[in-house]
Amino acid sequence: MKRVLQTAVDHFPIAGSFTISRGSKTTASVVTCTVTDNGFAGRGECVPYGRYGETIDSVLAEIAEIAPLVEAGLDRQGLRERMKAGAARNAVDCALWDLEAKRSGQPAFILVGLAQPAPLTTAYTISMGEPEAMAAQAAQYAHRALLKVKVGSADDAARIRAVRAAAPAAAIILDANEGWSEDNLAYHFSVCTDAGVALIEQPLPAGRDDALARIARPVPVCADESVHKTEDLPALVGLYDAVNIKLDKTGGLTEALVMRDAARALKLKIMVGCMVGTSLGMAPAVLVAQGAEFVDLDGPLLLARDRDPGLRYEASLVFPPSAALWG
Repeated sequence: MKRVLQTAVDHFPIAGSFTISRGSKTTASVVTCTVTDNGFAGRGECVPYGRYGETIDSVLAEIAEIAPLVEAGLDRQGLRERMKAGAARNAVDCALWDLEAKRSGQPAFILVGLAQPAPLTTAYTISMGEPEAMAAQAAQYAHRALLKVKVGSADDAARIRAVRAAAPAAAIILDANEGWSEDNLAYHFSVCTDAGVALIEQPLPAGRDDALARIARPVPVCADESVHKTEDLPALVGLYDAVNIKLDKTGGLTEALVMRDAARALKLKIMVGCMVGTSLGMAPAVLVAQGAEFVDLDGPLLLARDRDPGLRYEASLVFPPSAALWG
């Protein structure tokens, strides 16, 4: 039977809305890629990244362009060489991993070279809003071990303090989504220090983050928008203390594993993050996140409806995927 690649666009409502410094959305729109071969089917999911000009249509076009080669037998390494990093390659790459796992009868974690993966403590995201609204969100989830708090204005002190007061026991990752400036960086660092923030994610705009080398960093700083490919990592040394690996940026599990190992070699800590997507999009990231210092794979928890079957979430833990979901 001939190998066939198919795509579908799926829409999942978000529970409420999801707000960061660049805007809000109420629906998670994902592209699902399915590769079938001799009765076996592998699936992958991606979320187009609007920050980099990706749309549903552009991702579908990229996948359509590579589809004849994939159907002719292109493997993951060939895919990595022929497609640029980004959401489209992620969907195809993860579908090929899933297909190989199902054809071989071996779980993806063995193909990756892991021992039995363990459940991981994942962050839960608090959307950006007025301090009182963010405090109410934080209070609702104060029992969780780790909160990721969206900020990114000229003065986020009230937001940071309100969340900390509402969730005194939780560890906090602060994500500014490029929303701070060199002028207010030291001020926000001071507020974060007082609040016991564990990590600050992408405080300055990508390409304008050289100030991080000239200022004391009392709280570790993690690159997100400033890192896409493995080749980006050396330039981050001295600016950042950690990197956020997202499969929709790296272009799949294959590249994410390479980036993780290269980052560790440069003594950078690892955070594994996600877009707002379903359990199918999170499943391969759970493998990358084994041993990571920070895990942010809460996408399905932000949805009003997930795929069935989905990942198992219990308290603050996310569990490895079942074969019925992926891998």
